[in-house]
Amino acid sequence: MPHLTEAPNARIDEVSSRPGDAPVPIPIEEFLAQEQSKDLLRFSTAGSVDDGKSTLIGRLLYDSQNVYEDHVRAVTRTQGTHALPTIDFAQLTDGLRAEREQGITIDVAYRYFSTSRRKFIIADTPGHEQYTRNMATGASTADLAIILLDARKGILTQSRRHAYIASLLGIPKLVAAVNKMDLVGYSQDVFEQHQRDLKALVARMGNIEIECIPVSALEGDNVVTRGENTPWYSGPSLLEYLETVPVAERHSRLSFRLPVQRVIRPHQHFRGFAGQIAAGTIYRGDTVVALPSGRKSRVQSISTFDGDLAQAQAPLSIVVTLEDELDISRGDVIASEEAPPQAAKNFEASLVWLHPQAMHIGKTYLLKHTTQTVKARVSSIRHRIDIETLAEQPADTLQMNAIGVVVVEANRALIVDSYNQNRSTGSFILIDPTSNATVGAGMIRQVIADGDGAYAEKDLLQASALLMVGNRPELAADLEERLLALRVAVVRTRVQNPDTWRALLHAGVVAIVESNESSELSIASLHGGQSELISEALAQGIAADHTASAHAVVEALIKKQIIAARIGDETK
Repeated sequence: MPHLTEAPNARIDEVSSRPGDAPVPIPIEEFLAQEQSKDLLRFSTAGSVDDGKSTLIGRLLYDSQNVYEDHVRAVTRTQGTHALPTIDFAQLTDGLRAEREQGITIDVAYRYFSTSRRKFIIADTPGHEQYTRNMATGASTADLAIILLDARKGILTQSRRHAYIASLLGIPKLVAAVNKMDLVGYSQDVFEQHQRDLKALVARMGNIEIECIPVSALEGDNVVTRGENTPWYSGPSLLEYLETVPVAERHSRLSFRLPVQRVIRPHQHFRGFAGQIAAGTIYRGDTVVALPSGRKSRVQSISTFDGDLAQAQAPLSIVVTLEDELDISRGDVIASEEAPPQAAKNFEASLVWLHPQAMHIGKTYLLKHTTQTVKARVSSIRHRIDIETLAEQPADTLQMNAIGVVVVEANRALIVDSYNQNRSTGSFILIDPTSNATVGAGMIRQVIADGDGAYAEKDLLQASALLMVGNRPELAADLEERLLALRVAVVRTRVQNPDTWRALLHAGVVAIVESNESSELSIASLHGGQSELISEALAQGIAADHTASAHAVVEALIKKQIIAARIGDETK
């Protein structure tokens, strides 16, 4: 690795990325300037278990001289008394104790390295089906994916799944590394057969470029330098391809998007909107639009920790001030006046299901999109993808690791783009509100008009009532889910302030009021000039029953004509 001295005119011995080349001493300032000017390529690995992903990355780091000597010594072992020491390349990236003990990759391992031409960030992802969610996480920010195949086995189910997820995530380039060529005698026929199969597979996934490279991660053939064992192969080594493949500047060329993370107001003379630029470039003086309000203004200043800027581009974190006082809060988006994103409550999305518990149509989840979290549900499944054939199949649920196209309904508008236009504003995750586990990862395909089944404001029933449920948390949760299914605007609260209750009733919602006390189940509403709260037992037979069912409560609300039975099945 490079070694810095403390002399006033210090120089650095820059090590070439290829073994055998003599280091060339250059001034430190020049070296740092060169590092700053290099572009960055983010790539991830994918493929089935035991295809050799971690071994390939370890070999790539070792042969390109991007591993410290003490790290190499830590993973070097001797098999016998007279055997030569060997390096376990996989353990250069597998850092968890469980990974080392089991010889598998579990978590995503991120590694940074650089050569004389380019800087890289690697996401080494697991191949086990159980850890598909980690593969999707690692590939979500990648510009390129390396799909590994075992030359003896060819394309497996998990290889297809990972390749399809990579295509869903909008990765435009794939490198198919046909690994373990040494175990098939470096056969040209074997490689070419896998190459034909891979190209046929990718051709069904859309406009994706693929480069096939025969490699042996264990022996080092065609990883950093071209191997002598494959004279029939005339293409680049893996590192040569990674150094020269064009990097798409997708973020800076897109229309400007700034999801607001925080409003900064240290005093009355300053009001700034902080966030990370999701896409595009912004200049001082540009006209922008605040969404969802739709109001326009001009950029007055662009500030960072290091000072003010005349312009900024993705993915920089900034604070923007505007010339006009606009009502903007967390979750809003400041966007370019030209080609702004859409406000949508209802959209079609590709969904990768990540949780052992199957997805249920109509169940309420939390949807996290950019800087805001809302309640949402999957209202229907268009189809599920058969990973073996990539055919579309009808489905009424999605099991763990299944991929499908679904319709998602949110309870309030999100500011979105389609995923193929913008990764940041076109992606979301679904969270189970009970366990707080991430259960799904989605990519927005298209917006659907609110009239086609979304939680549109005009469809929300403006019912006004307080449900005093006492210390019944399970009943409160079940009630909330059933009322939302009936398109009822509902709020859960533990606040015991009558003024707050009146405000909720005036807002036209059903408020489920919980407390720590065991009390009768009752309902409260406004009377006497819309100011007096009158409480009464909800229904005979369930008011004093501590195990009252949500079904019985909803039936009582319908009987009192507080809500309408719009979807009969939802109350059963």
